[in-house]
Amino acid sequence: MWWPPPGFPCHSTRCLCLLILPIAAPIYPHGAAPGMSLLIPYPGVTSVRSNGGLCAHGGLHAGGGAEWTSWFNIDHPGGDGDYESLDAIRFYYRGRVCARPVAIQARTTEWELPQDVGEVVHFSPKKGFRCVNKEQPQGKTCSNYHIRFLCPLEPMWTEWGSWGPCSRSCGSTGTRVRRRSCQNARKLLCAGHPSEVQQCPPSPCPGTCPGDTCPEHTLQGSVVSAAGSALPGARVYLEGRPPTLLARSDTRGAFRVSGLCVNIGANVSAHRDGFAPGLASVVSNGSGLLVAHVVLQKLEKPYMVLHPTPKVRVAGQEVTFCCKASGTPVPKKYHNGTLLDRMAHQYSSRLVLRALTPGQAGTYHCKASTEAGAIRSAPAQLTVLAQGQQSCKAAPEPSLVELPAECQQDAGGSRYYDVGHCPPTPCAGSPADGQRCGAGARRCCGVRRMEMREIRCGGSILPIKVVAKCGCGPCAQPRVLVQGRVTAADTGEPLRFGQIYLGKKKIGFTGFQGSFTIEVPPDTQRLVARFVDRQQRLVDAIKVLPFDRRGGAVYQEVKMMRKKEAVELDAGQINAIPLGEASGQEPIAELIIPAGAFLHPSGEVFNGTVKASVTFLDPRDVATARAASSDLSFANADGEIVPLRTYGMFAVDFRDGDSGTALQTGPVEVRMDAGQIWMAEHLKKMKLWSLNPETGLWEEEGVLRPTKERRGRREERTFLIGNMEIRERRLFNLDVPEDRRCFVKVRAYSNEKFNPYEQLEGVVISLINLEPKPGFPANPRAWGRFDSVVTGPNGACLPAFCDARRPDAYTAYITATLGGEELEAVPSSPKLNPNAVGVSQPYLNKLGYRRLDHDDPDIKKTAFQVNVAKPDPNNIDETNGPIYPYRSLRECEEAPVSANHFRFYRVEVDKYEYNVVPFKESDLTSWTGDYLSWWPNPQEFRACFIKVRIEGPQEYMVRSRNEGGSHPRTIGQLYGLRDARSVRDAMRDGSSGACLEFKCSGMLYDQSLVDRTLVTVIPQGSCRRTAVNGLLRDYLARHPPVVDNNNTAAFTMLAPVDPLGHNYGIYTVTDQNPRLAKEIAIGRCFDGTSDGFSREMKSDAGTAVTFTCQERPAGRESFFQRLLTSPAEALDEIRREMGAGELAGVQAQPSVPPNSQTGPSVPSVGENQWGS
Repeated sequence: MWWPPPGFPCHSTRCLCLLILPIAAPIYPHGAAPGMSLLIPYPGVTSVRSNGGLCAHGGLHAGGGAEWTSWFNIDHPGGDGDYESLDAIRFYYRGRVCARPVAIQARTTEWELPQDVGEVVHFSPKKGFRCVNKEQPQGKTCSNYHIRFLCPLEPMWTEWGSWGPCSRSCGSTGTRVRRRSCQNARKLLCAGHPSEVQQCPPSPCPGTCPGDTCPEHTLQGSVVSAAGSALPGARVYLEGRPPTLLARSDTRGAFRVSGLCVNIGANVSAHRDGFAPGLASVVSNGSGLLVAHVVLQKLEKPYMVLHPTPKVRVAGQEVTFCCKASGTPVPKKYHNGTLLDRMAHQYSSRLVLRALTPGQAGTYHCKASTEAGAIRSAPAQLTVLAQGQQSCKAAPEPSLVELPAECQQDAGGSRYYDVGHCPPTPCAGSPADGQRCGAGARRCCGVRRMEMREIRCGGSILPIKVVAKCGCGPCAQPRVLVQGRVTAADTGEPLRFGQIYLGKKKIGFTGFQGSFTIEVPPDTQRLVARFVDRQQRLVDAIKVLPFDRRGGAVYQEVKMMRKKEAVELDAGQINAIPLGEASGQEPIAELIIPAGAFLHPSGEVFNGTVKASVTFLDPRDVATARAASSDLSFANADGEIVPLRTYGMFAVDFRDGDSGTALQTGPVEVRMDAGQIWMAEHLKKMKLWSLNPETGLWEEEGVLRPTKERRGRREERTFLIGNMEIRERRLFNLDVPEDRRCFVKVRAYSNEKFNPYEQLEGVVISLINLEPKPGFPANPRAWGRFDSVVTGPNGACLPAFCDARRPDAYTAYITATLGGEELEAVPSSPKLNPNAVGVSQPYLNKLGYRRLDHDDPDIKKTAFQVNVAKPDPNNIDETNGPIYPYRSLRECEEAPVSANHFRFYRVEVDKYEYNVVPFKESDLTSWTGDYLSWWPNPQEFRACFIKVRIEGPQEYMVRSRNEGGSHPRTIGQLYGLRDARSVRDAMRDGSSGACLEFKCSGMLYDQSLVDRTLVTVIPQGSCRRTAVNGLLRDYLARHPPVVDNNNTAAFTMLAPVDPLGHNYGIYTVTDQNPRLAKEIAIGRCFDGTSDGFSREMKSDAGTAVTFTCQERPAGRESFFQRLLTSPAEALDEIRREMGAGELAGVQAQPSVPPNSQTGPSVPSVGENQWGS
């Protein structure tokens, strides 16, 4: 920090500013100890200009001597810590930091100083900043820091650059130049010149050697890729005017030229298709030979690594949008699709707009272009508010929750109550955020005040909290995760301890059962993960994983292709490998490898036995769709990411038969049978593609050109033939760009009532494009594409191929999963109900909606198939969804719930959830910090379930009532209710089980004290408790207080703080997604184990408490019903039943199954704990 602090008066017009640095733990100068500070005056900044009597710093100009740069934040505190090195900042932000900064400031992104958060850091104006996790106090890790530098305002030269190449390579004397630049913020002139020129000595040109010395001169060298692989066929030039072609590199990338008279320092260049030209100077190897080694960088398509982020500003403020693409291109900036003039706006990778006006609102995006291609960024919306305009309205929006069944209906016959909702829209940034690339300290609309209301339900009072006021505050920032399981596509075998990569960085391993969790890095637009089998039995899987940008976990099943068994090939012979796996059908193509095409990585021809494994994914087999790598997309010439339609992809692995080392190939040929292509227009558009494993995008390798060949005397066949080389990339595709595209609107619901306010978010909707009927000439072959999208608050829009000429030209197969659970589609038989499907007639008939079990009721009900008929803009019945033209994505995304859409819903056994503090589990931003919140922490969700066994002739509803049990702020107050219907045990007559959620004990939202939740379990019907799990009973006895209750119609406990297990009948799962945590816990509860998963109830396994229920006499209410309708009378009945006689009767009950023990009567519950 700086001294004097902000606000400290200076008593003259000039004032000494000192930088106060916290002392890092490993460094103690002059006997200083951790926690102390040093006052360090920086040379060259002995004074700053006083600004109104204050020492100006912390964002103000430091005065006449220097000024601060903007803030930089290029690293995040993952891995070893947070590293903001000056070299890296200069790499990403060229020219933004002066050559010799004189001071540095560091703050967390929450605008706190390092000493304020108690962290050990190191920083220097020469090197930058670092915070190392292992140096922090126990239990702490580094915060996320941004830094800035103090640069002198006086003009200052940078260091001289290196000397450039000589203007002439041979013949006469040439010149070479070195340059420097003048660094200053006020456009003052530096003393001296920006460049220096010197002569370079002449050298003889080829063929003009004096005397007889040239025959002894030899120039040799090599041309290799950045990875060190030899590059044959490169053209090697001696640079001059004009350049002179010397040689071409051989198969090992080597070249040799004799009799060439060149001097040391002359320049040699190399050129090869697909690579950027490279330049190298001639040097001597010390033995009389002249040597030049040229490294060529592959022309990679650019990829956007930093996207602009949406911003909200007030008119008059400033805003910064930042873009960065891989490689060296400076992205161009666009506003509402119009290119912004670079000179007028003076932008590089950063676009700064000052004194904003409403006319500058709109969409901004970037586009980077190189010789290899182009890429566009995701669009960012700028909202400009008028002075005094609020982006967050104080009045909450309507939000309905369902009340318990015993509550009275309103005048309209509804049991829904409006609790209010604050939409999490972004609020205007502060003026300090103006020059930040990211969103800065993000503020969002959220709950500012809640009020408690009381509702009369069945003779008692039900508390409920409603939103009273909305306002701007810090945004909820739940972690964004992708979880799932990786298995082999053919056998379901899990990928055990497989490696996981994001880009080139290994981030972890899969678990023993193939499970994985990936935390999505901030500002990620496209999550590309690579899964690697270390045993090399499965082909690497490169997946573009969908995720929920608002937070929480999305579950994804990842399938990997099994590697084809290797065959032995003779490298000296021509080898043909068929590409096609569909049984009973001819191969789609074949791979022709000429004799001598196999190469060592050095470029030397390999002779010997090759073990070749070529694994082909055949789209004629629909089951292979989920094993496809990436999402079959590429960047077109305009930089848009657009879809491909596949005819098959193949992975190659060539190895030395003796040593097992990987081999490469020179040019090989792919021959595709034109008879396998049913769309005539695809014959001219078919191309070879390779997959970029870091971007997940396919990149063109070559064009397949039609060639006619005669087989036999009469048969003439057409083949598509293309050439490629197999180098670093090993996954290839036979694809066609497809421009007949649409979007399909799908929504998911919590039940089959399809209430708009009960939509599910975080559901993964998947769409596979299929071949509907053979014989249509414009019909795609088998499956052609696979896409997945995560539902948000307004459903999901999935890309699909479509056709305007024939409705059945393209069909789509659509599924939905939530946490690994498949949701059910709306039935299509015995009678199609347009109101249930969500699509009106006659468009529904044109789309041909059919659920999977349409003809066979034994088939699963979790998918449907439709014709993707492109809507006719002249037909009003087809302009309201569910199919939208490709250019109408925004219309699809913003479509009201009343518009046509397809539907999925959860199939649940009757159950009900009520929270006093409303929370929508599929929208983590709806969480409110309150002592009565069911989930105390939006970053982590702990789900707890108790397993109840019921012996009786039917299924029964069971309720858990959850109240504060020990915390002084919540004791006796209701958290919520949970109802669940028991499920029949198919293996045991007269027995059922219920997995019933209860509120876990633990810290409340303030994280200060633990609350032991008071949980009461009450079955519906004439039921008596007959057994309590012995281990659970002993645990509760050892962890007082023990609840007193002699009522045998219920079970009450102060919930355990420890995560017990199936041996106790308690199931606890912690996850970043509440629904996923609950699904896993329910699966274990059904199975009666702590690590299994089942949807078939095993009522005798892992049970906590057992009730025996019987049919009650006609006209007599059960205790459960009496508790709902007349709680006061029911409580009186409890009191009458309490006593020693009943207690003795309970203890004398007959023995119970060995896995449970007859427990003492469960203690009593007071009247205030037994409302509805």
